Amino acid sequence: MLFFQRWFAQNAPQAATAAKGLRVVFTGDSITDGNWGKADGKPSSQRNLWDRNHLFGSGYMYLCATYYQGYFPDRDYLFFNRGTGGNALGDLAARWQEDVLDLRPDVLSVLIGTNDVERHLRKLLRADDPQAVSDFDFAGWEKTYRRLLDEARQANPALRIVLCTPFAAPCGKIVEGELGAYYPLRQQMLAQCCAIVAEIARDYGATLVPFHRLIAGLESRLPNGDETYWVWDGIHPTPAGQRLMADCWIGAAARSGAME
Repeated sequence: MLFFQRWFAQNAPQAATAAKGLRVVFTGDSITDGNWGKADGKPSSQRNLWDRNHLFGSGYMYLCATYYQGYFPDRDYLFFNRGTGGNALGDLAARWQEDVLDLRPDVLSVLIGTNDVERHLRKLLRADDPQAVSDFDFAGWEKTYRRLLDEARQANPALRIVLCTPFAAPCGKIVEGELGAYYPLRQQMLAQCCAIVAEIARDYGATLVPFHRLIAGLESRLPNGDETYWVWDGIHPTPAGQRLMADCWIGAAARSGAME
């Protein structure tokens, strides 16, 4: 016990000057989900909510939670993973009351967008005439995003918001599979989503976590030339990628004071 106390005193970050008991909700798609509650893709009500080994899944959200709860146990942080695999923004809207508002968050983190783009590209792929497919409704996407944040702020005017940008990497199924030819368009659409998220973050005084820049920067750091080292299929980060995503999130939160 004395060894642990000495180690903790030497290695733990400085304690945050924060109010105790912050309730932190992460919502989004499969990248946030990480198979939390041992039921990937299922509604929250159908997942295991008592097994503490699986409450947070296995991704960046888990690593963020372990950082704050491990180094600052006196702060009584409460974390909730409400990512759901396959979700787009409209799916978040459908479960917003149960998975966000009902949890009464003090801090809300959102990562969404890759499945919105994926669904649009699949429409193009299936269409007899892709040029007849309507353009993606970025204005409507932004309007829905802002509405959800407005609802969350109405429920808690002091809510701290953390907005994460969606991303893709040039590897795996998204460049080698049936949608490979649409990869340049995918990146163009994601870039526009990222610009919208950044603008919303400015307007709402939210913390911006630029995951898209992180992932793009890693494309030149491929151990042994392994293009799947950080993101194994072009969408889902590996454990190594999730580690750096967590560091990115924690760093952005520290700079903005979102967790204090």
